[in-house]
Amino acid sequence: MFALHFVRGMHPEHFQENEWDTFTGVVVGDMLRKADSQQRIRDQLPSWVDQERSWAVATLKIALPSLYQTLCFEDADLWRTYYHHSMCEQEFPSVLAKKVSLFQQVLVVQALRPDRLQSAMALFACRTLGLKELSPLPLNLKRLYKETLEIEPILIIISPGADPSQELQELANAERSGECYHQIAMGQGQADLAIQMLKECAHNGDWLCLKNLHLVVSWLPILEKELNTLQPKDTFRLWLTAEVHPNFTPILLQSSLKITYESPPGLKKNLMRTYESWTPEQISKNGNLHRANALFSFAWFHAACQERRNYIPQGWTKFYEFSLSDLRAGYNIIDRLFDGTKDVQWEFVHGLLENAVYGGRIDNCFDLRVLQSYLKQFFNSSVIDVLNEMNKKSIFPYSLSLPKSCSILEYRAVIEKLPEDDKPSFFGLPANIARSSQRMISSQVISQLRILGRAVTAGCKFDREIWSNELSPVLNLWKKLNQNSNLIHQKVSPPNDRQGSPILSFIVLEQFNAIRLVQSVHQSLAALSKVIRGTTLLSSEVQKLASALLNQKCPLTWQSKWEGPEDPLQYLRGLVSRALAIQSWVERAEKQALLSDTLDLSELFHPDTFLNALRQETARAMGCSVDSLKFVASWKGRLQEAKLQIKVSGLCLEGCSFDGNRLSENQHDSPSVSSVLPCFMGWIPQGVYGPYSPEDCISLPVYTSAERDRVVTNVDLPCGGNQDQWIQCGAALFLKNQ
Repeated sequence: MFALHFVRGMHPEHFQENEWDTFTGVVVGDMLRKADSQQRIRDQLPSWVDQERSWAVATLKIALPSLYQTLCFEDADLWRTYYHHSMCEQEFPSVLAKKVSLFQQVLVVQALRPDRLQSAMALFACRTLGLKELSPLPLNLKRLYKETLEIEPILIIISPGADPSQELQELANAERSGECYHQIAMGQGQADLAIQMLKECAHNGDWLCLKNLHLVVSWLPILEKELNTLQPKDTFRLWLTAEVHPNFTPILLQSSLKITYESPPGLKKNLMRTYESWTPEQISKNGNLHRANALFSFAWFHAACQERRNYIPQGWTKFYEFSLSDLRAGYNIIDRLFDGTKDVQWEFVHGLLENAVYGGRIDNCFDLRVLQSYLKQFFNSSVIDVLNEMNKKSIFPYSLSLPKSCSILEYRAVIEKLPEDDKPSFFGLPANIARSSQRMISSQVISQLRILGRAVTAGCKFDREIWSNELSPVLNLWKKLNQNSNLIHQKVSPPNDRQGSPILSFIVLEQFNAIRLVQSVHQSLAALSKVIRGTTLLSSEVQKLASALLNQKCPLTWQSKWEGPEDPLQYLRGLVSRALAIQSWVERAEKQALLSDTLDLSELFHPDTFLNALRQETARAMGCSVDSLKFVASWKGRLQEAKLQIKVSGLCLEGCSFDGNRLSENQHDSPSVSSVLPCFMGWIPQGVYGPYSPEDCISLPVYTSAERDRVVTNVDLPCGGNQDQWIQCGAALFLKNQ
């Protein structure tokens, strides 16, 4: 991220007019004119461009017409290899390479293959800066020791779960005797001991490591005073570790050499850290081989939970703080499991790890389902049947043979044989997970670049010139979005309390709230525009609005009325596109033609409420309670058991593929997101069989967006059994991006 920002600052000549704004999503393309339906835009593009990428390519065409003309997208043969290549950023058509700049090539990747955008950005930065790679050199604690003075503390800023103390101990053993190294884990009651050890180590020329200073930020001024009075020997070194904390004392920060430390990624490194933290006695206790094998299985489970966080939101929907405390708690559970008992109670392990340890951090029911699947996989009788030659099926997603002894060295040797780079199968994830991961990371990077691009002083106080420059993209976009519609002037009255159709009542209310929100946003932006033009005074409301927009955040007053995208530009586009679309829904509903049309739920602000209205209307038509109905979907054709049903299009699938008959695994070169065929949805009585057998189905969530923030509903898809496979691969549906 910072490399790209750095390149733009050092080499502005690589960026032509509108290119950076197009890349960061700031440029205003007149994309949502009423006459420009999606189908019309799609018809203007070459047929080889997928439906999902049509809007992105159309944006490129409108924002950068000369570049689009140069690219000759009409020549399908020219682009076919590039479009389907697994590393397309390195395979740009040679006949165009001299006509298209390096950054323009990044723009092409963004439009056609966002699943390779992260790699394309890194390649562009390397080529422009003349570097082989962007990754920094690995942290060398020995070099730090040689190049620092005894009076300069070394502050190691750690990420959650990272701990450099083992490396510091090894460095002390190599450079000094191990007896010269001392460490204290800071916390309640350790302050006096820390000061005492600081004085002794400075006097004797020893090393001291004070760990986890973020837990004692109020005590740090006392530490500063002691450091100012020290007169240490030249062999003295003070190592400090802390996680990022907003109240960390700035004086200590300024006086210290600051470095960041993150645990090396990967399941192999994670397992090795665990086995380096355990002693030989912890593994060989009572000479119980079953216990030693169970500990290895637990270590793999812990590593899988932690490393799966590298694939958010498909691995986990968010970052969960699985930490060393979970590792210690899990070890104690396994230890107690084999403490003098013959029968191993695996349900005991499942219950504690799910409800009290790892699962206690998880607040998404579909993430909890992944955890439950892991628990079933790694904690069952197969763990202790490893010596049984008849048990050929391994619980581990990699071919390995566990030791037939309790030696910790033999377990470490098994870990050493694992590959350095993680395979997606280690976590049950699909082979193309890297494509989904790049897509999400690139989106986050672009959001951060927009924030970095704003003026440093923006938002601190009113400055007409800065506000005008920084907020003009928002104001211009809003003006263009409303050019060909009467939303901001449309007169609406609160809907009547209808006793008729719940669906019609919902849609009329949805339209009313949509227009009110559009007009509310318009009033707030109009007030902001007047302040910038100097025709009205700055109020606290306008100040709050401007502050949020200048920080690339959606104002809370908007989000309170509709929880849309966090990015203001995306929020405004989504707001107007839905407000326009809902007009058509009202017209069709009033003509009683809505349920006979194919519907796109992404056009609604509250698609979950619409499905509930369908449930209420179905219950009325059937003369039963809403609680006696269950939601089903069918790709076989119409639902025979449903009194009312809708045909839904616009669903996207991530994590696997679906041809309308059953789910299938994604391959390495499969697209990260695929469109799903239209299906019929409806509500049927609980006791009636749906279109698919429950044993052959997997229930997948339908999210409002690829970020997986809000669930609309759950849908059963035929999978042919083996539900754990589809749970672990992170399969999910979501509504297409408006």
